[in-house]
Amino acid sequence: MVDHLLDEHEQSERVRSWLRQNGAGLIAGIALGLAAIGGWNWWQNHQAGQRAQMGAQYTHVVDAIAANDLKKAAAENATLSKSDTEYAALAAMQLARAQVDKGDRDGAIATLKGVHAKDPAIMAVVRSRLARLYLDGGKPQDALTLLGDKPEGAAAIEARGDALFALGRTEDARAAYTQALAKLDVATPARRLVELKLIQVGGSPARPENSI
Repeated sequence: MVDHLLDEHEQSERVRSWLRQNGAGLIAGIALGLAAIGGWNWWQNHQAGQRAQMGAQYTHVVDAIAANDLKKAAAENATLSKSDTEYAALAAMQLARAQVDKGDRDGAIATLKGVHAKDPAIMAVVRSRLARLYLDGGKPQDALTLLGDKPEGAAAIEARGDALFALGRTEDARAAYTQALAKLDVATPARRLVELKLIQVGGSPARPENSI
């Protein structure tokens, strides 16, 4: 019994000794852990607040467009475009479409050039639409420069083909249209137009495998 009590006393002394030696570090570690948890929660709440704010600003742009007040929509979009969120990109694309409908191509170009979304898929759509505006404005070289040599997505590749054709580079245009067709489903309505463009530059659309 005495030996048992001595063992317990020795163990407790060892614990107290360890705490005296390491207590400060242990407390600091706990404090850092709590701070990390608190910091993560703060960041999550901050991000949620940012998304809510961006959503509200996006709604302001859309409402202004619906009210046919493009001047106000552009002002709201200018604030929203300072972020690189999907909200900013979608708002800009809607504003650009409204500007085109009003005959303001230059305004639409400026709007789309201000988009800097992180999502590559969204930026591919933005570049495709911007290239279309350059083509409509008689600036195929600007469209080609924007799209680069390896654009992503059928629409962007088709636009590259249009730019090449406008520049008299028929063979390159044929290759671009062929590549665009390879990315389009047989049932896609846009496919027929690309096929016609390919035929125009001397190409021959491949017959779908399930056709007779």
